[in-house]
Amino acid sequence: MSNVNYNYAFIFYDIGEKRVQKVFKACKKYFKHHQKSVFRGHITPANLLELKGELARIINKDEDFITIIKMKSKADFGEEVLGTDHQKTESLII
Repeated sequence: MSNVNYNYAFIFYDIGEKRVQKVFKACKKYFKHHQKSVFRGHITPANLLELKGELARIINKDEDFITIIKMKSKADFGEEVLGTDHQKTESLII
């Protein structure tokens, strides 16, 4: 495994009702809320480790699901929106 520093990430989750608010608050500390159970944004490698530890303490590993898609930068992907483009979300193109 190579030692890559990821600086941008997406988080998607499906969490039990009792814990969903705690997961939302933890993600909100580090990322912009994109839609429903999706967050994204810039993050330092150290903060990503911190967030992962926090989420691991909140979730029930037998019932909950979180995926983190990590990228070196937001320039490493393209985005296409179909339907309404909510203005309150973070723009990926600067």
